[in-house]
Amino acid sequence: MIVTLRTERIRTLDEVRAFLEGSEPVDFTLNDRDSAHLLVRRSLERFRYHRLGKRDKGLVKAYLAKVTGLSRAQLTRLIAQHKRTGHIRDRRGKPPANAFQRRYTPGDAALPAEVDVAYGRLSGPATKEVLRRRYEVHGDGRFERLAHISNGHIYNLRKRRDYRLGALSLDKTRPVQVSIGVRRKPDPDGRPGFVRVDTVHQGDRDGEKGLYALNVVDQVTQFEHIGAVIRITEIFMLPVLEDLLTAFPFQVRAFHADNGSEYINHHVAGMLNKLHIGQFTKSRPRHSNDNALVESKNGAIVRKWLGRAHIPAECAPAVNDFLRDHLCPFLNFHRPGVTFEQLDRLAASASGLQAAKSVREARRRLFHSLDPAASVA
Repeated sequence: MIVTLRTERIRTLDEVRAFLEGSEPVDFTLNDRDSAHLLVRRSLERFRYHRLGKRDKGLVKAYLAKVTGLSRAQLTRLIAQHKRTGHIRDRRGKPPANAFQRRYTPGDAALPAEVDVAYGRLSGPATKEVLRRRYEVHGDGRFERLAHISNGHIYNLRKRRDYRLGALSLDKTRPVQVSIGVRRKPDPDGRPGFVRVDTVHQGDRDGEKGLYALNVVDQVTQFEHIGAVIRITEIFMLPVLEDLLTAFPFQVRAFHADNGSEYINHHVAGMLNKLHIGQFTKSRPRHSNDNALVESKNGAIVRKWLGRAHIPAECAPAVNDFLRDHLCPFLNFHRPGVTFEQLDRLAASASGLQAAKSVREARRRLFHSLDPAASVA
């Protein structure tokens, strides 16, 4: 490696400064990185760099950066190496001078693969216990170094090539893709028949589940039907849900639910197909307003009329009769400011005040039958 430099005249800091300002022409040729390292070492020794002040050190470093093409970060590392060892050596592609000693050999990495093949890849703690027992209980000397391995290092060994060569071909867990329903917010465009659905649970008591209320609301007209079921399984839900959907005085075109499994399943999808409801949509992740309409009705209507107290599941038929025969007609036909021409006769059969009093009386009788000691306003 040849270093041809005409820098013999640059022996003082003033000459370095003149060179950097461009007033002192100097020709040089650097053949490779070793030549640059040699120039750096000789310059540090010529200018006694480590004894200079901060400003003069910066001057020398700027000079070396210009004539070698090395970055300031590279020069900082080389200068630190020279100060520490008195030499500058290129260690690229070579093992570190003070490498950590490997505790586990390539053969050790193959042993967890043998265990995983036999056991089907257990969790870290379970694998650790198997490795320990192989040495301490069964006396297998191959597992001596692995007997006290940490959970984390088991996963490190599983990343090694020696492990992968002997282990099973394992795929990552894949999320279940549910193809039922389209994940988007429905767009009724001012048309009735785009309904939202949600479930309200009437609490638990002493480990006993309460009944569930199914709340279905049309997005445009705010028409609402509510039913009650013992459990949110298809055997109880489907008949009531079908009654609620067919009770609307217009064609239901679209059905929207959150991602609850009581609605996102093939049984509900089949029922919607039977009723010729063309759109089945479900809420999007991180879009809490997709089903906000019916969720607001849960509090404003269901909780207002049924309360928050526990209602036993076996009372679902009686509560469902009350909702169907009294509350839903009142909500839909006697709501202030809402009229339907095709329902004039039904709406005119009683005034809004009379309908409200009738619903309250029916609710009083319902809750008295559930708990004679309860008083409902």
